[in-house]
Amino acid sequence: MSLGFHLAGFNVILGVDIHSPSVESFRQNHPSAAAILGDIQLISQEMIFQILNGRHISLLVAGVPCQGFSLSNRKRFEKDKRNYLFLEFVKWARLLKPTAVILENVPGLKKTANGAFVRAIKDAIEEAGNYEVQARMLNAGHFGVPQLRERIFFVGLPKGIKFSWPEPTHGPRGRNRILTVRDAIGDLPPLQPGETKITYEKPPLCEYQRFLRQGAKCLLNHTAPNHPPSTTQKIARTHPGQPIYPKFTQRIRLSWDEPSPTQICGGIRPQFQLGHPDQPRGLSIRERARIQSFPDTFEFFGGIVQSRVQTGNAVPPILANALAMSLREVLERHHLC
Repeated sequence: MSLGFHLAGFNVILGVDIHSPSVESFRQNHPSAAAILGDIQLISQEMIFQILNGRHISLLVAGVPCQGFSLSNRKRFEKDKRNYLFLEFVKWARLLKPTAVILENVPGLKKTANGAFVRAIKDAIEEAGNYEVQARMLNAGHFGVPQLRERIFFVGLPKGIKFSWPEPTHGPRGRNRILTVRDAIGDLPPLQPGETKITYEKPPLCEYQRFLRQGAKCLLNHTAPNHPPSTTQKIARTHPGQPIYPKFTQRIRLSWDEPSPTQICGGIRPQFQLGHPDQPRGLSIRERARIQSFPDTFEFFGGIVQSRVQTGNAVPPILANALAMSLREVLERHHLC
């Protein structure tokens, strides 16, 4: 989200996360912003206000923990304590009084407790700052991301001001076809399990690749998982587009000519979710980043497993940028920034 809004002209001031590798990646890629590693429930008002140093916040953005709502969580239930961390976002909206707020979460939010959380989040944000809140599900594939990733977004603006949601640019309602895995990673050099490459071996093959390669002096985070032979054999035997493991149908071998399904973070174990279309291995972090629409200049820190967590949890920057451009237009039209 930070990168997408930065690219739209917003000045990223501060990031907060409890996950140390995510904070390190944020610090390295947003060097002018402050960063706090810690539990948002324990961070003091004094610390935040000291960092802000009297500056007014135009926008407060959060992706609250989604494990309790995620459809990939087999133990999902409405009393999961992680489901209530949106109240921390509401608390900071009340304290900081930003002009606008945006909250993001997974589609499972709508299905948990028969949609009660959607209503509760809208009501709580509106009460926090006299906002008018709109919520909508957006599919990243409809905005130029080579991944069919749905997320729900809550946008709060001062009462009386309507948010104009960005119009799809790809897919049935857009002018362009949905991008594929080939569009995302077809130019990246091949890897053996455990191998790293830091140079490109061919030119970009499409506009998406040219866009993401702008300014890149070398290839970052392009290391293949170091699979045992049994794993490479399983991937090699799997047809593109099909599950690699019968019991874990979300772990598939990608198809070149289809968009990727939703990437998940994969937990903390050294596992992989998606197999390469024609190489018998899981994806490198750079390949996952491409599928999420991160530019090649964006470097992930913390190693391959923790970077997999980061790329799986992230909002695709191109989708965030579409939201950001729409919000910027509304704020400028009403002289709110």
